[in-house]
Amino acid sequence: MSMWWCLQLRREVASVPLARRLLLGAMETAGVDRDISYELSVALTEACANAVEHGVGARSETFCVTAYLDGDECRIEVADSGPGFSRAVRRTPRGVAEGTAVADTEAEAGRGLFMIESLADSVRVRNRPGRGGAVISFAKTLKWQEEHGNPAPGAPRGSARFDRDAELLKAG
Repeated sequence: MSMWWCLQLRREVASVPLARRLLLGAMETAGVDRDISYELSVALTEACANAVEHGVGARSETFCVTAYLDGDECRIEVADSGPGFSRAVRRTPRGVAEGTAVADTEAEAGRGLFMIESLADSVRVRNRPGRGGAVISFAKTLKWQEEHGNPAPGAPRGSARFDRDAELLKAG
């Protein structure tokens, strides 16, 4: 299955759970494993929270989220119009693609980037050339539910929070 969506959201706290719930709904519809869906939703939550908190700039009223489910991979990109990342952002401990970075786990700020890297297979952090703003891109290999809508026999269920959100999506 292949699908993608792009959202332009207001740079406000209420936009964060909206983006997360849309991702969870798309992944549930596609039959993605609940644990993978939850991990990607947490990473998306952190990236969106980063855009809301740090995306202050000349054109900072909105930020964009783009998600691609393509074959066995999900790629997500969150872009804002703020000042972008400073050069102080370090390379990751895994040393993945150039421009990839996470913050020091002892630092007051930047733990969200560290969390995104721990949940995704690859992470890229960059500034938007000429337009200003930061872009966080991450990807993860997908696993599928054995039967669309039903987890494989013996598969662990998602967390209580995921189950609650899934029920809200079904009801709403």
